[in-house]
Amino acid sequence: MKSILIATTALAGLASAALAEGEVNVVSWGGAYEVSQVEAYNKPFTAETGIKVNMIAADNPATPLKAQVEAGNITGDVFDIEVSDAIRLCDEGALVEINPADLPAAPDGTPAAEDFIDGALQDCAVANIFWGTVIAYDNTKFPDGAPTTAADFFDLEKYPGKRGLPKSAKRTLYLALIADGVPADQIYEKLATPEGVAQAFAKLDTIKDSVVWWEAGAQPPQLLADGEVTMATGYNGRFFDAMVGEGKPFTIIWDGQYMDLDMFAIPKGSPNPEAAMAYLKFATDTQRLADQAKYIAYGPSRKSSAALVGKYKDGTTDMAPHMPTNPDHMTTSIMDDPEFWADHDAEMSEQFNAWLAG
Repeated sequence: MKSILIATTALAGLASAALAEGEVNVVSWGGAYEVSQVEAYNKPFTAETGIKVNMIAADNPATPLKAQVEAGNITGDVFDIEVSDAIRLCDEGALVEINPADLPAAPDGTPAAEDFIDGALQDCAVANIFWGTVIAYDNTKFPDGAPTTAADFFDLEKYPGKRGLPKSAKRTLYLALIADGVPADQIYEKLATPEGVAQAFAKLDTIKDSVVWWEAGAQPPQLLADGEVTMATGYNGRFFDAMVGEGKPFTIIWDGQYMDLDMFAIPKGSPNPEAAMAYLKFATDTQRLADQAKYIAYGPSRKSSAALVGKYKDGTTDMAPHMPTNPDHMTTSIMDDPEFWADHDAEMSEQFNAWLAG
């Protein structure tokens, strides 16, 4: 909450300055992710247009966005938000609609509407990155053979040790079903039934006493590094940073990864609407999305960016094998369904919390 207040205050303080022509306020998630955006988007955007980019970090940019909309005082221009928030705020009339025909085509002329991966274009938002919730393990803990599947995460006998899981129905129930043999393309169908939900909780029961629950993205790599767990689920970019950036002995299991995406949206009434739209178009072109992958292991939302993804900023690590959108990692992946969770999140969260307390 403190960081949200700081972000909101920072936005208010920047509002008067940003009203001047040639500036744009971009609200994002901070950390290594923000660094990747500054390097790949902001610096070249300013160099090309002369428009200054003010970055404001928030734990979840949708929070200050909702607060500004409710207060009728918009101080941010571009917000990096999740799909469900983009859909809801668009339905409420709070966001600017975006015509895919206005977005840059791919280098070979392919229209943006055909170049973005399915789900990356919404009525009022454009995705920049795909990211995955994946399993990672400490590869010094299993000398007799490494785990390779979601089912192995639940096998405490063969792969002993505590497990790290998020305190979230959305981020755990799917994994339990995958581990219990439900095909990835049937996960939502199962979760829509009482029997499917019961099946997921029954699978979670098998490891419940061995789970360390986490709530912030930085925790899973730290739990592994501290030896508090031998396996954990978490965000693939966080694990990549720990593995490649910090040299931690971790390995990612891509089986059953839960894929989601982040999107740029512009609120109606933003102080700098023209600069905001110019930034959104620039930041979501083919080259810029490929450039971001130089700094963090999140997949570009455009098909044409894939061939341009090169090496990590260290100049030696090939990034393609670390991308959640790598074809080899998507064979058993589950794509987030924001409409499903809009209908079921409240009830499932209530059941999940009751199960945790039981």
